[in-house]
Amino acid sequence: MKLSYRGVSYDYNPPVVETTQGQTAGKYRGQDWRFRNLKKAPVLQPTKNLVYRGVSYQRGDTQSVAEQSVQQQSRSLFYNREQARRNRQQSMLNRTAEEVGLNAQTI
Repeated sequence: MKLSYRGVSYDYNPPVVETTQGQTAGKYRGQDWRFRNLKKAPVLQPTKNLVYRGVSYQRGDTQSVAEQSVQQQSRSLFYNREQARRNRQQSMLNRTAEEVGLNAQTI
């Protein structure tokens, strides 16, 4: 498929995804619909050799979530929740100190 963006033409070949018809179906606003299930999950290849202002970098984590062990996933989930809780507590403490008239740095 030939596309162009801001005057630059390029070819785009969308990935082919094979699906099977699901058993769940229905009608919504007069239109028939049916769920489709993937036969095989598509594997996206990571983009390599990215450069921003002359500096090379790689996008995202090198290890996908599917490749992480359950223990790594649970550790990451716990850490993120704990960090959010600490941020929320610090924010509430700073607001309270401001209302009372204390300097937040002394707390």
